[in-house]
Amino acid sequence: MSIFLSSRILALEAIRCPRRTLFTTSRWSADPWPLPHTPQHLSNTETPSDIPPPTPIPRPGESKETLRARLVYQSRKRGTLESDLLLSTFARDHLRQMDETELKEYDKLLDEPDWDIYYWATEGRAPPERWAKSSVLEKLTIHAKNEGKVVRKMPPL
Repeated sequence: MSIFLSSRILALEAIRCPRRTLFTTSRWSADPWPLPHTPQHLSNTETPSDIPPPTPIPRPGESKETLRARLVYQSRKRGTLESDLLLSTFARDHLRQMDETELKEYDKLLDEPDWDIYYWATEGRAPPERWAKSSVLEKLTIHAKNEGKVVRKMPPL
């Protein structure tokens, strides 16, 4: 039997015996990794309002230079690529000009969940009252708009 004939027979068998689908429920057909800014992602990543704000770790005696270096590192190593890119480029561009009170405010902001920070900065969600008048979040929102259309990539550590 030739190779052509055997492949033809296999093709005919596939037509006569259609394969069953592996998933039969809509639960399995839903996208497990929805894209950011889609309604499904927004609902899946919302932090419940009854959870109190995170308590920052006390760091007595930390110098301004050490604080700045730690914030650069924490901005880069977040856990989601979107937050990593947004916060690491913000840290690269803005941390050097911030005074100590702004650095401490940014430190508190980094204690918040990644997706909350991301959606507050991209204006996908309204920030809670504790961040509504934050100058650091305002700078981050302007940075996220990228009005200059700068191509951003991860800065080196």
